[in-house]
Amino acid sequence: MSERSIFITGAASGIGREAARLFNAKGWRVGLCDRYASALAVLSAELGPRSSEHVVDVTDSEALRGAIEIFCGRDGLDILFNCAGILEMRSFAKTPRERLVEVINVNVVGVINSIHHALPSLRRAADARIITMSSVAAIYGIPEEATYSASKFAVRALTEALNIELADEDIWVCDVMVAYVGTPMIHGAAHVAKSVDILGINVTPEQVAQTVFEATGERRVHWFVTDADAAVAAQVDATPWEERPTLMRAISGFQDPRAA
Repeated sequence: MSERSIFITGAASGIGREAARLFNAKGWRVGLCDRYASALAVLSAELGPRSSEHVVDVTDSEALRGAIEIFCGRDGLDILFNCAGILEMRSFAKTPRERLVEVINVNVVGVINSIHHALPSLRRAADARIITMSSVAAIYGIPEEATYSASKFAVRALTEALNIELADEDIWVCDVMVAYVGTPMIHGAAHVAKSVDILGINVTPEQVAQTVFEATGERRVHWFVTDADAAVAAQVDATPWEERPTLMRAISGFQDPRAA
């Protein structure tokens, strides 16, 4: 039996890097994809011969296609893990248009590109999986993260739709929904949303990586890393639509101006 394989976008740091380390330790062949060449080279050297590095921006469809085809080769592909992403924590009205476009391009177009180009190989695998990184920001829009929330809503919708669409081809599509994770994307943010201070950063990249690994063995559409994240989703789902803004104001630290 040949070793199983996973192609990870956004592998150079944070969640992607820890997922690569975990799958490599489990004996998987790991494709490392990121636009940051130096960090990717360091990780590839650490992981050894079962890994390969692919310096690609996920928004470059043709370059990404080539990278996936090179990685798959004759050995195929079992799992695609879409981890590349950007977190935008600023007011929508004050954020430059170019930054908004970048968030959508990386978080949405990048996911679509990688799925599109991985599908031919995934169709040849037994029990193939596509795992996307969604967020609790895809449960209800988060103030100060409007663009990021919009992108993660798109990822959630894509995941849910493809889970049904690709079922006949035995490709299971699921996502991981998590709140704030202790990664450079959070710690290096130029602006910190109020919700970060209120909710805290209570999840490590290693915890998310473990959840991704568990998602290769069971079939759920949405995976939550912590019970707290699952509880938030359940609470929002149980709250009538018109009452949800009140709930989210409390989480995000915004006052209702009508209550003043």
